Amino acid sequence: MKNFCGLLFGLLFGFGLAVSGMTDTAKVIGFLDIFGQWVPDLLFVMGGAVCVSIISFYFILKRKQPIFEEIFHVPTQTIISNPLLLGAALFGIGWGIYGYCPGPALAATIYLHPSTFIFLSAMVVGMMVVHLYKKAANIR
Repeated sequence: MKNFCGLLFGLLFGFGLAVSGMTDTAKVIGFLDIFGQWVPDLLFVMGGAVCVSIISFYFILKRKQPIFEEIFHVPTQTIISNPLLLGAALFGIGWGIYGYCPGPALAATIYLHPSTFIFLSAMVVGMMVVHLYKKAANIR
């Protein structure tokens, strides 16, 4: 049941990304071009997502435990560290260069554009490099 719900909600998430335009790299790059031909559409998408999340978290975290887990897995780190800043910068640079972040890139595979698969391959290689670095440096 847990896997079925995960698949169902993942498909719903991907559908929402496609409907909102988040899988259109031109629209995303247009949103990031605040000093040029700015396209504000995604501001409403993100604002809507933040509002739904805030309301949902209020009710969900009142539960004793999640539906499919034993405990809630909420972040405990409160320090803004150099690795966090570096990761955020790399994420933002990648998003700005191509117009995708991981979720929309996965959802966009349905369009079968070769550039999307190149992006996803580069993303996976980057994730593997970070994993190997953390393992070699004994970083959690």
